[in-house]
Amino acid sequence: MLEVYFPVLVFILFAAAFGLIPIVAGWVLGPSKPDAEKLSPFECGFEPFEDARIKFDVRYYLLAILFILFDLEIAFLFPWATILREIAASESIRLFGFFEMIVFLGILLLGYVYVWKKGALDWE
Repeated sequence: MLEVYFPVLVFILFAAAFGLIPIVAGWVLGPSKPDAEKLSPFECGFEPFEDARIKFDVRYYLLAILFILFDLEIAFLFPWATILREIAASESIRLFGFFEMIVFLGILLLGYVYVWKKGALDWE
């Protein structure tokens, strides 16, 4: 019974080796010359001038939320696209499937226009 799982074990070992060999090779073969600047917490070229806990403008968060929202809504198109051939072949649900997606895209377009008119996509 366990011989059925042997290909899975080989795949896991191959994947682990494929990921670990470059990491180990870089660690062993790569130059390691630490100095005070490389070991400092900030290596961006200048000293930090503010506290790390500064408040960000709310537009960053709003834009991120809008991206996630529209990205997730677009993800709902994939299941519909995978069964589009079956929808088109069936006479009884052809128009229903088409208008269902038109309504979905219309709601998505209305949301996009609303966000656009509110100025959430304008960057000043």
